[in-house]
Amino acid sequence: MYLVESKGGAIACMFLSLFFLGTWPAILTLLERRGRLPQHTYLDYSITNLLAAVIIALTFGQIGSSTHESPNFFPQLSQLGDNWPSVLFAMAGGLVLSLGNLCTQYAWAFVGLSVTEVITSSLVVVIGTTLNYFLDNKINRAEILFPGVACFFIAVCFGSAVHSSNSADNKAKLSSLPTDRKNGENVGNGSNTGNKAVAGTADFLIELENRRSIKVFGKSTMIGLAITFFARLLLLSLLTSFQLGNQRSMARAYLNDWNGRGWAFLAGLLCGFGNGLQFMGGQAAGYAAADAVQALPLVSTFWGILIFKEYRKSSRRTYILLVAMLSMFIAAVGILMASSGHRK
Repeated sequence: MYLVESKGGAIACMFLSLFFLGTWPAILTLLERRGRLPQHTYLDYSITNLLAAVIIALTFGQIGSSTHESPNFFPQLSQLGDNWPSVLFAMAGGLVLSLGNLCTQYAWAFVGLSVTEVITSSLVVVIGTTLNYFLDNKINRAEILFPGVACFFIAVCFGSAVHSSNSADNKAKLSSLPTDRKNGENVGNGSNTGNKAVAGTADFLIELENRRSIKVFGKSTMIGLAITFFARLLLLSLLTSFQLGNQRSMARAYLNDWNGRGWAFLAGLLCGFGNGLQFMGGQAAGYAAADAVQALPLVSTFWGILIFKEYRKSSRRTYILLVAMLSMFIAAVGILMASSGHRK
């Protein structure tokens, strides 16, 4: 089994994982905003996510000679009877991760890509990194690690403030429109002149609402914020308690829906390989330090601003809070990587 042994190799794995894990949410958000059903997208994503795990197991898991301390993948299959507690924990972790990602699709629609990734990633770090530190024999330097965790916690506060400020900005943009247009009615392509709506304007928001698959107008943004906070804690019941999209998807409709399927497949591969690279980096530098990849909102925010035109024509207060949020993440990822230890 191939193991990353150098600290430099571990950091390289973390940076590559950071890019992959920050890009796949942008792809799924793009498909939702184009009107593809999130159920179809997630099924496609899950297929290639599993494929990525199989590829990693059959390649990196089989490289080199198998030893008692580091057995290869196939020898480990014959040891399931001895390692069943670890297998069950791994399966439970995969289930939690998958259901959390499913919840997050709806949070992206209600709260936005950038803020959703900030809050969910920060919760993972604040809770998960603390647990990993103690479970991983305290391989990381606590005096550096926990200030990094504190930076993530502060970023959660800034992220909530950004969401609140941006929501107020959007409400102000829509307040000057007639009631029917605020609800997304009687709108063709977002403007009366037939031209494409300008990003950041009320017409742009209405155009997006008409096109997307999860309708958010007229629904409380607290729904999305609640899903965001609990996406990593598996409160999947929130999805059924609120009628978010009011959509039904049949098996035949899914099989015939090829619009955007390639992008969904790509998202699954990026997520699968991103998670694999995070584990490889954590094996060498400590899993608490590997949680530095949870700074993926830096990448997601870049895609959100570049592709989805988030925060265009927002208030000065929103921009200040956004910069503060991203600054905390930059500090956090640097501090967590600096806490990297070396596994003996």
